[in-house]
Amino acid sequence: MRYFFHIGFNGYKYRGWQRQPKALNIQQVVEETFLQLFKIPVSIMGCGRTDAQVNASQFFFHVDIEQKWDYDLLFRINKTLPDDIAVFEIIPVDDNRHARFDATLRTYDYFLHTYKDPFLNNVSSLYQEKDLNLEKMKEAVSLLSKYHDYRALCKTPDDYRTTICRVTSATLFSDTTGDKLRFQISADRFLGKMVRIIMGKLLVIGRGELSVAEFESYLISKKTPEVFEPAHPQGLFLSKVTYPYLDIPPRTEFSAILQNNLVTWKAL
Repeated sequence: MRYFFHIGFNGYKYRGWQRQPKALNIQQVVEETFLQLFKIPVSIMGCGRTDAQVNASQFFFHVDIEQKWDYDLLFRINKTLPDDIAVFEIIPVDDNRHARFDATLRTYDYFLHTYKDPFLNNVSSLYQEKDLNLEKMKEAVSLLSKYHDYRALCKTPDDYRTTICRVTSATLFSDTTGDKLRFQISADRFLGKMVRIIMGKLLVIGRGELSVAEFESYLISKKTPEVFEPAHPQGLFLSKVTYPYLDIPPRTEFSAILQNNLVTWKAL
């Protein structure tokens, strides 16, 4: 029987989702938890990869479990997992459903704050910037849905069969004081470090060190910039994954930065 697991995680201590040798990762921890519970090895397939220290307020993986259980698996697995990984729902699906290949839309949110705040340390990136030009940053963001080839905003474009990404929306938000920013982008797929590279370029634009026209030239020419400055990983959240047969609102109450009631976000 195949199941989708709807989860979220704080990725600060991990080297991303994907299992890899000699590095702590989310997939490994979850598979070891299944081994504890079912006493047999279980392989899981995630809806995508995340970089080291990147968070997810919504993430799905699928797993085939033939063994029956007569206990509250949701309670038991959450009791066994570390505190920075949470399972929200266990959803039975058809055997041909695939957590990675069936996803049609993914949304990322990037959060940053401009003053030192110890309580935002692991869920938002600190950039002690003053007087960022938010209008120019907004102008650059508005270009993203007009172009589809993101070769110039990927660190290793030759690793991909295609660098086409269909961005359906992109928005820059600010709190009322301008001390906190949120960049949200949705697309059918994303390339490695793509969101962090875009955010890095937006910050350079905000400082006045790169023009909007120069930024657009990367999208037009598809020429990789000489210098990459990906934004810090801690502020990045995979926040929504959508399937043709599954569209669940993210459990934002489990993410401190997304549920901070002191922040009133407004679109710029």
